[in-house]
Formats: sequence, C-alpha cells, structure tokens
Amino acid sequence: MNAQTYGLAELNKETTIGGLGTTVDREIPVIDLADFDNRKQEIADQLWQASTEIGFFQVTNHGIAEEEIDAAFEAAWGFFELPAEVKGQYPMPKGTNAGWEFKAQVRPSTGTPDNKESYQITRPNMDKLWPSEEELPGFKAKMLRFERMNWELGMRILSCFAIKMGFAEDFFTKAHDPASDQYQSTQRMIHYMSMENAKPEDFTFWRAGAHSDFDCLTILHQKEGEGGLQVCPGKDASTGAWTDVPPKKGHITCNIGDMLMRWSDDQLQSTLHRVRMPKPGEYMGRRLSLPFFCQANRDAVMQGPLGTYEPITAGDYLTMRINANFNKTTM
Repeated sequence: MNAQTYGLAELNKETTIGGLGTTVDREIPVIDLADFDNRKQEIADQLWQASTEIGFFQVTNHGIAEEEIDAAFEAAWGFFELPAEVKGQYPMPKGTNAGWEFKAQVRPSTGTPDNKESYQITRPNMDKLWPSEEELPGFKAKMLRFERMNWELGMRILSCFAIKMGFAEDFFTKAHDPASDQYQSTQRMIHYMSMENAKPEDFTFWRAGAHSDFDCLTILHQKEGEGGLQVCPGKDASTGAWTDVPPKKGHITCNIGDMLMRWSDDQLQSTLHRVRMPKPGEYMGRRLSLPFFCQANRDAVMQGPLGTYEPITAGDYLTMRINANFNKTTM
C-alpha cells in the first residue's frame, strides 16, 4: 500500500485528539556501523531487514562525536531563545522547507497544529533566513557543520540501500548532491514547548501528530531523558499499536520516509511516528530534537527498480507533501 495513504482510516481513528491507541513493546533494531567499509555488505543486509520489516532502526558507532551533537543542541537552543520578533524576521516562505515556523504544521491525522516551533535549514533556500552574527554569533557555521555531518552519515546508510536495490553504491549520493542548486536535504531544529505549567486540557493534544516523513531517510538526534517519540511500523499501520522509542546516548534513531518507500517500489517501509505528551512522573520541560531529512535533489527522477510507479521528480514530490502538511494561512 502506498506510504502516502496507508492505514489512513485507522490512523485518523486512532490518533484523533485524545485517542492514544494501544501501546505495545517492539524491538527496535540497533545496527552497529563500526568498521563500515569492511562490513558494508553485512551492514546493508541488516539495514534492509530492519527497513523492510519495521522501517525504524537505531545506529551506533555512527561517526558523529557526542561533543558535536552537544554543540548543535546548544546552538539550536540559542536560536529558540531569541525573542519572537527576532525569529519572526526569518519566516518559512510558502511552499518551501526553510526558515522559522510557529505552530504552523497541521497533521492530516489530527487536524490541529503541532505543539512546537521549528527552524529549517535547506542550504540553497537560506537567503535572508539566517540570524545575523550580532543576533546569534557562530550559529550559521555550527549548524552548517552539523548538517554536513548528518549528510555524510545519511549517504553511507543510503549507499547500503542502493546496493540492495541493484543501483550503483553512489546512486543516492549523486541524487543528494549538496553542490547543486537543486539540493533540498534539510536540517531541522524542533522545539516542543514545556508542559510544566500547562492546563490539563492541553495534554489531550499532541506534541507532534502521527505522520510519516516525506523524505528518503530521517536521522534523528534527541537527548536522553527527553522522550515521547512513538512508532507504529509500516506493516502494522492498520493496528494502531504504538511503541515508545526512548532516546539513548550514543544511539541515533533513523527511519525510512515516503520518498524512499516509493523509490523502492514499496519494499522499504515508511513508518508512522508521533511525539506524545509526557505522562505523570515524566520529564515535563521543554524538549528539543534535531532531525536531518535526506531529501533527493529537486531534479532527481524517482524511478524504482521494479517500475511500480510512474517517474516523478523529487522536487514535485516534496512540494506536494509540504503543501498538504502546513497551514498556509499562518506562514
């Protein structure tokens, strides 16, 4: 079933405001990327199994140092702590995936805005969208460095999928070329507001409603102790049964997106996920996550090895998905 529509009736039923669905324990595969070049076929087999069965996995020994991740979190908090009038100078233009938005993302699964703000970095689209050095010293350089590290990790993982799909190892690297003005991979920073002083009725909403990502591959950085992420694996979408994925130090959570599911002719599973509100006794403070979205260049033509779908450019595909998920009246 197509990732853009699978389980939609069940999704709407299970994720309407206040509808939690059921929670079950599932094993989230953890894949060790150590000695990557020498173990590439073994790693590719493990990634393929995880992504055809579940669509969610975590990687260790991934090559991004903990101090680099900490520095990116610190820089992101610096941005979100700016006054609203300063952040408001860098709004997300309609139909793009760059700049700042505040509670503008409305999931089809809920019909209500996510309880968050975010800032998107898509390199070719950042004209006049960077805070100045006076407003936020060093921010641009730090986040571009972090973006590049995530791109490199994403390309290593995607090279494994290229092998399994019968493409050249560098197939997806060429399709995500950062030197091109068609580049549209995105480093995102997401701030979920603190619930420490929230009203009881606020807890009936979602920090992020159920959705699948638009991209090929998502690389997600979170802080240990700041949970809330839940997944419902692709093949289980109709069950409405969710599994918590607690953040772990040294682990990066990854998931297959709709773009790669289509590109693989539905062999790889795009995964429903959401961010629930904290429960009594859990951490109630503000929460930050840093996802990187590997999104093929706008002019890349998506055509799977089995020919299940008509060719479409990644640009047309992504624009269609963005327009369906953002409230244009608030942007």
